[in-house]
Amino acid sequence: MLVGTEWIVEAFDCEAEKLRDLSLLQNLFSTIITDLDLKALNSIWHQFDGEKGVTGLVLLSESHLACHTYPEFKTATFNLYCCKSRPEWNWEEKLSEFLGAKVVDIRQVSRGIDQSKMLNEKSKIAGGNS
Repeated sequence: MLVGTEWIVEAFDCEAEKLRDLSLLQNLFSTIITDLDLKALNSIWHQFDGEKGVTGLVLLSESHLACHTYPEFKTATFNLYCCKSRPEWNWEEKLSEFLGAKVVDIRQVSRGIDQSKMLNEKSKIAGGNS
């Protein structure tokens, strides 16, 4: 049974100052949550000393949205996990707009196991030849 979809997103060659801007990152999260019709339950944000990178986590009724920024490397990473299917979101365009990202790498992972794989595994256990 498929139980959700996870997006693992990396944004490279971003504007370092934007990666330090807590309110901009919170606004980005609000945009993601609104665009995908998600429901935020709680959040926690932390800005580090030194390079002033930010870690953010929003607990969603559908699971979670998290980010980590690395201004010294002009990089931001994001993780969105949803237990309900959602439309595609234009990560490239939005991260370019919000963070000045020049390169965005997106991996989408289906979480769980699909029924056909479950049936094949059960068949093998029962001595079947699938």
